[in-house]
Amino acid sequence: MARRALQVRLVGVAAAAVVLMTTVLLKAQQPTQQGQQQGQVPPPRPPLSAQTHLEIGNPRAPRLLTGAPMPAPAENPITEAKTALGEKLFFDRVLSKDRSVSCSTCHEPEHAFADTRPLAVGIFGRVGKRHSPALINRGFGRIHFWDGRAATLEQQVLMPIQDPNEMDLTLDEAVSRLAADRSYVTAFQDVFGGPPAADGLSRALATFLRSIRSDSSAYDKFVGGDTTALTDEQKLGLNLFRGKGRCIICHAEPFFTDESFRNTGIAWRVDPILGVGALQDEGRAAISGVGPDRGAFKTPTLREVANSAPYMHDGSLPTLDDVVNFYDGGGRPNPTLFPLVRPIGFTPDEKKAVVAFLRSLSSSSIRK
Repeated sequence: MARRALQVRLVGVAAAAVVLMTTVLLKAQQPTQQGQQQGQVPPPRPPLSAQTHLEIGNPRAPRLLTGAPMPAPAENPITEAKTALGEKLFFDRVLSKDRSVSCSTCHEPEHAFADTRPLAVGIFGRVGKRHSPALINRGFGRIHFWDGRAATLEQQVLMPIQDPNEMDLTLDEAVSRLAADRSYVTAFQDVFGGPPAADGLSRALATFLRSIRSDSSAYDKFVGGDTTALTDEQKLGLNLFRGKGRCIICHAEPFFTDESFRNTGIAWRVDPILGVGALQDEGRAAISGVGPDRGAFKTPTLREVANSAPYMHDGSLPTLDDVVNFYDGGGRPNPTLFPLVRPIGFTPDEKKAVVAFLRSLSSSSIRK
């Protein structure tokens, strides 16, 4: 009985500790109204303690992604014919108003289906406000776009077609163009049993995106049991990624994203003369309407990251070294900075090891 009472008491203490830690983190995320209005920059947070590293660490072995089945909605099952139709549509410039760009213009296969330009460029040279993210493993994703405005891939794939800064074409016009092409009429009939339609366009493109996956990198071989797949430097980088760097908090294995939204300060800029800071992009808050979401963006996958430069939602960091330096310095302080973004204190050799590990997340080819 005494042992049972002690166990109950320990469970109660642990639960209270979890509640207290959660409350502290939530309060840390709440910006002061005065600070937001005045654009004040809070002081950098001190580095987290070693004890905190242990509290937020994940000791479990990562789940293997290699060979994992790709999920798909019951109403849009994956078929080879549908995937082939979606691939043709993805690379066809017929879906843009002036027939000058396709989906692949901003999502180049040789660059991890991302863009080498900092910001997306659409028809007539129109420049968007965000970088084109990599489409790697998006079929496993729970929410899409930097601000999470699309809940499904079927919704996501139609938005760039209609966006004035991207392809600027109405869905009615897109369907009319496809209906005027005999090859598309035949393909839609074979796949969907009817003529070209917006619903079929959505399902075909989403199915093709589900075929874009990366799961055979050196990292995958290593966690699969091949201890020689990573170099000693890369192994050190993996340990730093999981431990001292705290990268795993947001870039959770095996997808290397937790599909959540974080403010790392990348959208915060301080006027060098006035010393007043402001967000250049509201990020998730523009969709959610929630104050703590100001300046927060969806955590991108790090798979194939060596091939998808430049980085961040605005393409403002050209290299992986720049990214590691940014986080090592604790991001950019602002009123809604994610509370676990703090200075890390990597040594020069540790920075090199982290970059080396990040490069191990890229494979020789992306399976489609």
